[in-house]
Amino acid sequence: MKKTVKVVAAIIENEDKEILCALRSPDMVLPNLWEFPGGKVEKNEELFDAIEREIKEELDCDIKAVEVFNDNTHEYEKIIVNLISIKCRLVNGTPKASEHSKLVYLQRENLPSLKWAPADICAVEQLINEK
Repeated sequence: MKKTVKVVAAIIENEDKEILCALRSPDMVLPNLWEFPGGKVEKNEELFDAIEREIKEELDCDIKAVEVFNDNTHEYEKIIVNLISIKCRLVNGTPKASEHSKLVYLQRENLPSLKWAPADICAVEQLINEK
């Protein structure tokens, strides 16, 4: 039986209403695919605490989790990922790509131009359709 992993992802919007997108590095699982940055939720960790911790570790900036945006479960070949996307506000610093190859901000309508990790597609579609 496949293991299910709970993962949080940050939907970070800048003042121009653009969304932060992160390119997975060539050495990561699912290399060279785009995702919303985040990571695994630790045992007994609250979702908002997890996303704030992960973004501090991965992007060296501080965010404030605002609301759960999308909850999607995707089955990969070896693992099942329960991806919870959380709308967040940048409160301090500028996101820096340390684990990722690249970070870009894109308008909602341009999100489909990227090749997304399968688990993130549901949140991408919801963002595009959001008014």
